[in-house]
Amino acid sequence: MPLVTTKEMFEKAYNGGYAVGAFNVNNMEIVQGITEAAKDLNAPLILQVSKGARAYANHTYLIKLVEAAVIETGLPIALHLDHGDSFETCKSCIDGGFTSVMIDASSKPFEENIALTRKVVEYAHDHGVVVEAELGTLAGVEDEVNVSAENSSYTRPEDVQEFVERTGCDSLAIAIGTSHGAYKFKPGTKPQLRFDILEEVSRRLPGFPIVLHGSSSVPQEFVKIINENGGNMPGAIGVPEDQLRKAASMAVCKINIDSDLRLAMTATIRKYFNDHPDHFDPRQYLKPARAAIKDMVAHKIVDVLGCDGKA
Repeated sequence: MPLVTTKEMFEKAYNGGYAVGAFNVNNMEIVQGITEAAKDLNAPLILQVSKGARAYANHTYLIKLVEAAVIETGLPIALHLDHGDSFETCKSCIDGGFTSVMIDASSKPFEENIALTRKVVEYAHDHGVVVEAELGTLAGVEDEVNVSAENSSYTRPEDVQEFVERTGCDSLAIAIGTSHGAYKFKPGTKPQLRFDILEEVSRRLPGFPIVLHGSSSVPQEFVKIINENGGNMPGAIGVPEDQLRKAASMAVCKINIDSDLRLAMTATIRKYFNDHPDHFDPRQYLKPARAAIKDMVAHKIVDVLGCDGKA
């Protein structure tokens, strides 16, 4: 089975009341952990690569790792560019074998966002690739994305229909209260997604797939492990998983997950070295790290996304 686009995935997810997980990948162990969990649970899958991941791991290596995952699992897998910041970056990924790209012009004025998104859409569609766009701006830090709380903004439902019609994008990331990165909301607060915005957006765009970025939950067990093994992570809480599950039952067809994977991997490796300070074989500490990622992804697929058995 070759790499697929997200078009059929999202149609099934929208009608089925679940979401597909979009997991960021940077190396072989992360790809293996994610795809082994998805294979065990027969779940559709989006593997996504940021600009930073391409700079770190090299475009060709990442493509070949994902192609290997398709061979090993037999699953429908889409390869997606996360937060493409220019036409040139999107074009490079389209020409290089990606089946889906995101053009993130959300920080630009409305008309500039439309113009750049439309340019990417025209090129992508000519090459059989689908496009995710974004309206509204999430706070937080993740790779090249760095937006202060003061500069974040909720998506305006009154803008979405015009934006989608004029750009021709295939899915739309919106801002309803999620946040990039691990340092999300202070302990003691009660994060609440703006389901009123989501409902109004879906009313104005019936049947259209919506995307949530910044949807990691920041599992405290891994924060604790990191801090018990030489780290110094401040307390933080993420997006409540029950709210993500509710969003997945509505119009949200794609939920991005990155920080939770990083926390699982880093916490496992820190604990391993604390328990085995004299070990130096990468296979010894990357094997349990890969297993931790697999467990995390399995939990997300079953308990948050609801896409198990949907491949």
